[in-house]
Amino acid sequence: MINKEQKKKYISEMKKFFEANDSILVTHYQGLTVNQLDELRAEMRKHGIMFKITKNRITKLALKDTKCEDIEDLFSGPTAVAFSKDAIFSAKILAKFSKDNQNLKILGGLMGKEVLKLEDVLKIATLPTLNEARAKITSILQSPAKKLVSILLAPGSKIAILALEKSKQST
Repeated sequence: MINKEQKKKYISEMKKFFEANDSILVTHYQGLTVNQLDELRAEMRKHGIMFKITKNRITKLALKDTKCEDIEDLFSGPTAVAFSKDAIFSAKILAKFSKDNQNLKILGGLMGKEVLKLEDVLKIATLPTLNEARAKITSILQSPAKKLVSILLAPGSKIAILALEKSKQST
């Protein structure tokens, strides 16, 4: 049992987490071993994500007057929350872990101000991360440049043939 001061501290801490993070994903963890929870927490920590087991009744108090009020109904049973700035990483890690460990159940969450259901979280998990998207865009942008460079580095006769073909097309 926690005393009043501890409750106030917990509520204050949780309010800060809810307000400071753009992604809040709620799970049930019943049936996971301590080792499995530690493994999940370690994986999340690598990506700057905090995975916190909650006290539902007090957490619902912390949700009041925050941007996260709409997810209050997710807090029942053995609940844990992933707090992060990046919903994609959180969703990917939780989806992969829940696939390997059926005892972790993703309930839903919040991304920005958008309430997410399980299906939404699983869709987000399939999106590329920011770095993956940047790499794809870079490769798309580099492709024409690579073709141009290969043409310019080709022997003179190939360039002459290419120029002749282009001139025939333009007339």
